[in-house]
Amino acid sequence: MDRLNGGLDKVEPGVDDADDTPLFFAGDAKAGVEESLRHLSVPQDLYTLNELDVLYEDDIEALWTFMRPSGRPSFTPTMLHDFVAWQRLIAEGFGPGKVPLKYLILGSRSPGVFCFGGDLELFQRLIRERNRDGLAAYGYRCVEILERNARALDLPMLTIGLVEGSALGGGFEALLSFDVLIAERGATFGLPEVIFGLFPGMGAHAYLTRKIGAAMAERMILSNESYSAEQLYEMGIVHVLAEKGEGVSACRDYIHKSRRRHVGLVKARQAMRLASPVPLDELKRIVDLWADAALGLSEQDLKVMSRLTRAQSRLATSAA
Repeated sequence: MDRLNGGLDKVEPGVDDADDTPLFFAGDAKAGVEESLRHLSVPQDLYTLNELDVLYEDDIEALWTFMRPSGRPSFTPTMLHDFVAWQRLIAEGFGPGKVPLKYLILGSRSPGVFCFGGDLELFQRLIRERNRDGLAAYGYRCVEILERNARALDLPMLTIGLVEGSALGGGFEALLSFDVLIAERGATFGLPEVIFGLFPGMGAHAYLTRKIGAAMAERMILSNESYSAEQLYEMGIVHVLAEKGEGVSACRDYIHKSRRRHVGLVKARQAMRLASPVPLDELKRIVDLWADAALGLSEQDLKVMSRLTRAQSRLATSAA
């Protein structure tokens, strides 16, 4: 695991520069053959996704994934396509009797940004075209991905969201579907949709209401306030606070400290889902409300959306 230690954010995943074959990382010499066989059993298509970097770490049975968007750090159709394939390949290739997987981690390679959320440029085009079906289809795909993640793909593993920068709109919503959130100090979270007359339609209402109650959820959704990692830690949404630049290390520490309790933690998460389920049908009905509201936006609202898009693009460019 030498190339993984101390800097997952610096490792180019999945492909060896010399011959374009998947990278396999050496582990304990005594278990070298077994480890190689495990890596050969990992679905190779995971290493060739367009906007997701994937690394399997054998000794802790963890799959690290980092978003690597080609443009503005957002959930474009290309990124969503990758996430659908990513989930399918994990469900097919990992679990009991297959490649062992105890932890699934998602982070981002965009400097200073986890994700800005929805594809605002696409939204503007679909709204101007009066294409409600297109808006709804986009939202359905988002919440289907979130709902599968929220039940850990029905695998006995823990899902971890690793936040090293800004998580806004749908980026924040996506994080709410993880079992554990690890955020660096200085990371920020927010739901800015209200500034252009809309609301977050891909999970915020359902997940926040269950996590922090209806009144606080409404305040977060409608206030356009920005929340720090420290604030969300006090609210119980963020589970682990990391020093700036130490997110990956904090994630490793959490994994090592929780390994002896892994089975109990997985079962506890399953119990939480039984006690407070978030049905896919509920998520889709909220998407329907969101799509209807989107078609009611004025030209002025769309101009505000466009300004926000440009501002986020400039922020991502300046941080790179």
